[in-house]
Amino acid sequence: MSGLIDHLATGLTTTCWCWAIVRTDGVTFGFTDHDLNLEFEGIEFKAQSGLTARAVMAGSGLSVDNSEAMGALSDAAVTETDIEAGRYDAAEVRLWQVNWADPEQRALRFRGHIGELRRKAGAFHAELRGLTEALNQPQGRVYQAPCAAVLGDARCGVDLSEPAYSVEAEIDAVDAARVFHFSGLDGFEPDWFTRGTLNVLTGPVAGLFQPIKQDDVAGDGTRTVGLWQPLGAAPQVGDRVRLVAGCDKRAATCRLKFSNFINFQGFPHIPGEDWLMRVPRRGDSNSGGSLA
Repeated sequence: MSGLIDHLATGLTTTCWCWAIVRTDGVTFGFTDHDLNLEFEGIEFKAQSGLTARAVMAGSGLSVDNSEAMGALSDAAVTETDIEAGRYDAAEVRLWQVNWADPEQRALRFRGHIGELRRKAGAFHAELRGLTEALNQPQGRVYQAPCAAVLGDARCGVDLSEPAYSVEAEIDAVDAARVFHFSGLDGFEPDWFTRGTLNVLTGPVAGLFQPIKQDDVAGDGTRTVGLWQPLGAAPQVGDRVRLVAGCDKRAATCRLKFSNFINFQGFPHIPGEDWLMRVPRRGDSNSGGSLA
C-alpha cells in the first residue's frame, strides 16, 4: 500500500484496475482494464475482457458501499448461460488499484459481492455491494407461531445428511428444467420433499439448486418433483441430484416428521389476531379467565 501511495505522489502514474470474481462454486476469474495480462495473489487478470467499473462509492459510516461493473458476454469469461444458471449470484468481488509496472504496488479498494445482475444485448451490468450490506439486515427475534429457524441450521439442529431427510437419485425424465421424474423413491411419503431443495450433483449444471414446490407419487411409484421456478440450465437424464426434505415450519411437523420439537424456534401457542380483538361483553363472567 505504501509503495502505491509513493507512486501516486509522483504525479506521473502507471495504474490500472483489477477485478477478481469468485463464484459460489469456487471458480475464480480475473479481469483488468490494462492492455496486458497481470498476475498476483495466484490470479491471472486478463486484459481485453471488456469489463469496466464505475467509481466505487465508499464511506466511513455504516452506509452500503456500492459500484457497478459492466462487461461484454463472451465464451471465454462471463457467459450468458452461467448468468442465467445463477452461478454469479452473490459472487465475491475484489477490486484493486494496481501499478501495472510493478503489481506489488497495489491497494484493495473494494470488497463485496454481486447484487442485482442484468443482461441485455450481449452485455451485462452487475451491481456491486460492499461488506456493510451484511449490516443492512433486520436483527432480533420475531414472535410468531411458525418456526423462525432454517431447516438444518445451528438453531434447528436437524442433520439433513441422515437417510430419512435426504436422498440421491438419478433423473429419469425432466420437463423444462422445472419438473423432474424419479423411480425407486417409494420409501418416502408424498409431499416429503415439498418445501425442500433439489441440488444437482453431476453433469454440466452441477451445483445449481432450487426450492421444491410439489412432490407427488403416482400409483406406479414414479415420483414427480416440481420446482418453484426452472433451473437456469436443464440437467440431463441420468444426472444425479440430491433431494432434501422440506419443512412447513409448524410445530406438529417439527415434532412428528423431524422429532425435533425441543429445538422448535416458534411460539405455537401465541394468541392470534382474533384473540387480541376480543373484548369483554356485558352480562358475561369477566373474572380474568378465557373470553372464548
